Amino acid sequence: MSNQKYTVTAALPYANGPLHLGHVAGVYLPADIFVRFLRMNKEDVLFVCGSDEHGAAITLRAKKEGTTPKEIVDRYHSINEKAFSDFDISFDIYSRTSKEIHHKTAQEYFKKLDENGSFIQKTTEQYYDEEFKQFLADRYITGTCPNCGHESAYGDQCENCGTALSPTELKDPKSTLSGKTPTLKETSHWFLPLDRHEDWLREWIKEGKFEGEELHNPKDWRNQVVGQCMSWIDGGLKPRAMTRDLDWGVAVPKEDADGKVLYVWLDAPIGYISATKEWAEANGKNWEDYWTGDSELIHFIGKDNIVFHAIIFPVLLKEHGGFNLPKNVPAYEFLNLEGDKFSTSRNWAVWLHEFIEENPDKVDELKYVLTSIAPESKDSEFTWKEFQARINNELADILGNFINRAVVLTNKYYDGKVPARGELHDVDNDVLEQLAGFPEKIAGLIRKYKLREAQSEAMNLARLGNKYLAETEPWKLAKTDMERVNTIMNIALQISASLSIVFAPFLPKKAQKIGEFLNFESNNWENAGNSDLLESGHSIGQSSILISKVEDKYVEEQVEKLKNTNMSNSNLPPQKDEVTFDDFMKMDIRVGEIIDAEKVPKADKLLKLTVNTGIDQRTVVSGIAEHFAPEDIIGKKVSVLLNLAPRKIRGVESQGMILMAENEDGKLSFVSPDEGFDGGCEIR
Repeated sequence: MSNQKYTVTAALPYANGPLHLGHVAGVYLPADIFVRFLRMNKEDVLFVCGSDEHGAAITLRAKKEGTTPKEIVDRYHSINEKAFSDFDISFDIYSRTSKEIHHKTAQEYFKKLDENGSFIQKTTEQYYDEEFKQFLADRYITGTCPNCGHESAYGDQCENCGTALSPTELKDPKSTLSGKTPTLKETSHWFLPLDRHEDWLREWIKEGKFEGEELHNPKDWRNQVVGQCMSWIDGGLKPRAMTRDLDWGVAVPKEDADGKVLYVWLDAPIGYISATKEWAEANGKNWEDYWTGDSELIHFIGKDNIVFHAIIFPVLLKEHGGFNLPKNVPAYEFLNLEGDKFSTSRNWAVWLHEFIEENPDKVDELKYVLTSIAPESKDSEFTWKEFQARINNELADILGNFINRAVVLTNKYYDGKVPARGELHDVDNDVLEQLAGFPEKIAGLIRKYKLREAQSEAMNLARLGNKYLAETEPWKLAKTDMERVNTIMNIALQISASLSIVFAPFLPKKAQKIGEFLNFESNNWENAGNSDLLESGHSIGQSSILISKVEDKYVEEQVEKLKNTNMSNSNLPPQKDEVTFDDFMKMDIRVGEIIDAEKVPKADKLLKLTVNTGIDQRTVVSGIAEHFAPEDIIGKKVSVLLNLAPRKIRGVESQGMILMAENEDGKLSFVSPDEGFDGGCEIR
């Protein structure tokens, strides 16, 4: 008996918010399909996930909501765990990184690496918020991405382009606590010197080899995974801090750690290991069997996690020693929604738990649609119209229609008994030959992580069944040749039985329902394609509606709901933090008139304006040069904030700020008073 094992992980979701369809389509659903398929092939597979409950994103949410990190993680762990269960994601364990077993495992792991000399300790300058008197971890800093220019990048990653960052790489950094520009202050941390690992990482990722042993076929890895990793390596890896100055997380097990915690991307992937330990203890297993020896480690992730799972975590595994490196890291691109990106801040999302609460009978239908549009190699899009079309035109009209025909006709002609096959015609032999080939074709695609195509092939089997019945027309032959009908219906029922097997990884509930119609059950993939799954004389059940069609009204309601629950169906920013009336009254905003304007040298975006404020003439530097020519705005009445602290911009002291309106397309307009309001009039 083979000792082959599989450890399949799905990226630990942050417990700081609910799951939306973008999360599901790109990580958890494909992982579940793959695992279900392995189980049907009698493989020894462990499916691991859990809540990632540490990191700055969670402490930020707690501060914003005026609560504690523990209350945040408890709330969202419960919501997400239930959503996964209701969506029938078949984890063997769904743990959480706040558990004692995880803290202990992560600390032991850190100690082992520290003893191995895997870290370097150094003192560096880190951003510090003087007002809040604390160092700023990655998500406490926002700024302009040096890669794509996105103005709301975080200190660890730009969510616009996916680039992993360090806080000091950001342009115009701002503290998310005070909103002010942070200062740099010295602090000591433990760093993982990734630059030491470039050579073996390059060979492992590009050639699939490690220390001369072939570990994987690089052709089986997705192009975007290899491409992103090689871009990092070829650009030169740098040491990365593995500890943080935070008060929420796994404490660094060192006497001189001074209240520091483990960096979330050291802490979180070790969560896969601690969850395995937890599961093994509860099930009488040896956890090490699933991380060492003849075991394959496979990470299902989104593309924003590629670097962490294909570079940083493998380095951590190697440095510890004794662990297997990942066999594959099938990363998914992003799923968009109705022409726009999923956005939590704008509530532009379809939340998984809400969908299930409102549509408990459409779980498998949603699975089918998400797999059909899965962003395996490029970004894709979910729309409610396509949701309707996929369900109506494919699930209902092809799969549902075929199963219904086969079951209804069998009950009509044979009182629910499977008829015996008679003489086979060429069309029968052709169909049976194709039937036998489908399981291997589907299996090959699943093992190559081409789940979108694999599901399409399963539907092609249903298409074959429909075509067969349409060509042979047993309902017509029943009037003249029941012997021939016996053969046709027998073959149609054999196809139906195989459909209940090949659809089980993709649509587990619907596959089970097909089995109930047929009074047949098989969880063995090897049985699929067999032309004798149902013996003659076998009694089947009655059919009911397998797939209900989606009405136009439902689609209209969902689109309207999306627009109504969205703060604004646009790219406009959300409301800023609340201010007091006294704060507002401190601002001196008045009508001004631009009396001179010129471009600032070597600054494409800046204009130097001379503004008559009614009480004086002053210089204001404004970033509007890309929108207005200097000669076109002389004489323009504007709104100007007078008592903004002066600051030098490109060597020019700016003594105020011109107020502008900006639409969702980024177009600017002056906030101008009506006629009759001269310079100096207060705006309040």
